[in-house]
Amino acid sequence: MERKDIPEQDRWNLEKMYPDKEHWDRDFAEAEKLMEVLPQYPGTVTDSPERLYEYLQLDQKLSMKLDKLYVYAKMKLDEDNRQNIYQAMQDKAMALSVKAAEQTAFFTPEILAKGSEVIERLIDSYEPLKDYRRMFQNMLRFEPHTLNQREESILAMSGEMSETAQAAFTMFNEADLKFPEIQGADGIPVRINHANFIRLMESKDRRVRKDAYEGLYASYRSFRNTVAATLSGSVKRDVFYAKVRHYNSALDEALFADNVTTDLYDNLIQTVKANCDAFQDYLRLRKKVLGLEELHFYDVYTPLVAEENKEIPFEEGFAMVKKALAPLGEEYVSMIQRARDERWMDVRENEGKRSGAYSWGVCDADPYLMLSYQDNLNSVFTMAHELGHSMHSYYSWNHQPYQYAYYKIFVAEVASIVNETLLTAYLLDHSGSDMEKAYLLNQYLDEFRGTVYRQTMFAEFEKIIHSRAEHMEGLTADDMCEIYLNLNKEYFGDAIVYDDEISMEWARIPHFYNGFYVYKYATSYAAAQALAAKILSGDKEALARYLTFLKSGSSDHPNELLKKAGVDLTDPKTIEAIFPVFRERLGELASLLAKK
Repeated sequence: MERKDIPEQDRWNLEKMYPDKEHWDRDFAEAEKLMEVLPQYPGTVTDSPERLYEYLQLDQKLSMKLDKLYVYAKMKLDEDNRQNIYQAMQDKAMALSVKAAEQTAFFTPEILAKGSEVIERLIDSYEPLKDYRRMFQNMLRFEPHTLNQREESILAMSGEMSETAQAAFTMFNEADLKFPEIQGADGIPVRINHANFIRLMESKDRRVRKDAYEGLYASYRSFRNTVAATLSGSVKRDVFYAKVRHYNSALDEALFADNVTTDLYDNLIQTVKANCDAFQDYLRLRKKVLGLEELHFYDVYTPLVAEENKEIPFEEGFAMVKKALAPLGEEYVSMIQRARDERWMDVRENEGKRSGAYSWGVCDADPYLMLSYQDNLNSVFTMAHELGHSMHSYYSWNHQPYQYAYYKIFVAEVASIVNETLLTAYLLDHSGSDMEKAYLLNQYLDEFRGTVYRQTMFAEFEKIIHSRAEHMEGLTADDMCEIYLNLNKEYFGDAIVYDDEISMEWARIPHFYNGFYVYKYATSYAAAQALAAKILSGDKEALARYLTFLKSGSSDHPNELLKKAGVDLTDPKTIEAIFPVFRERLGELASLLAKK
């Protein structure tokens, strides 16, 4: 379907950013004019509190324009990737942002060079600067890890070079690596690729699953030494920067930005591993329901319960989401309706449209949602998830000044998972049959497996390989395969057969090139479950705290914001609390499937 054939109500309205390209061009020219003033500030930005505030206002105005220029161009391109005009606009906006980043790079080193005493004195002497106090305090936290100006300049010049390992892996993984063809369930040959691999692993035909699994990992095994070299290079980059910036470890550096200690990271791993018996019970149930003598890794993704072929038109799915999120209060639900009425959502697929879903925007416009709604339950969950992001953005943007308007990645998935959790609870309460309920329970357990057990195992793998690099131990392909296989044995236990292929799974995970990122999926899940449980219990104070959290942006360190909402991720009980629910729902699923 061409985009022009989609009803206007199902297409997002980006005119709040720019009515047309003429307005975009005008803003671009204004951004260039603002940048002409920037060379006046290096070396003088802290001469007086008024001068400092003047620069902050200029930087904010410029940043907002640069954000909007890029986001608009990218979102217009995502509508239809065949529109070369928007590719050119995106490239132009990115180039301007890079130039601006170079011209403003002086600011942080100058602030750190002055030190906290001087900066605090400037803030105290000028009332408008007080709104920036926390921003400066957070900036000054990095003072012990900041080098002199010449050394910082050298490190800055190494930035592009430091991305070589990730760039090499990305080109190899997405462009050069070819996977074999296998025979599909319908007898027609199908070539394995990144987009269809999980779908093939979900096939009811076990031969298809096995062939896809073995075919994909055989391709990676052929280049095992190459991929080990790229991942090792990425790890060594992390270790290098941590060492020169005087952190105890690469893990310490990664956690420092969020003001998180290694205790939280270690607590997650220890608590999840202490509850692997529940996961292994789930695997045994999977083996039993599938009627297998042995459970292999290519049997882990196929659904235990088939989704009913129930068509859910968008308006019906939207109404379902609103009812499910009613525990969040009338204002929250009215904002969801506003998202529909004011066309924040791009609902349908069209020729050339970017695949997948996301929530994005800028704080002086709307938090838009890109969807590819398919009239099925999975699309309803995706809508609820992305609405969680958009509502988090809306509340933060409308209750925080620009410098604190955007929430941190550490808490980015909390609101979206709260919404998914509320939707699951609603659907379980309103399920029309045992098999519908069983499907929902199976979906919940698989989501838990992928978000908690899998991401935590990934987090432990990252910790081990970085530690080995820090102790100058080997990181060959054999080393990585051995480490990864042993971790799988610790998490999966004796509930599965360990085929050779699983030892190569580390080679296909792009997140490993963004060090110590994946643990946030598991911690966000735990936080969201705790918050949703309190909201569903009818605790009005808990709901008020949660809504305050949504309005908080980055006005405090992320875990401090969660503490104010009633969740402390440094407390092992927060992680521990998610497992009784998993066990209970596993038991429910087993009982329902026993009736078949």
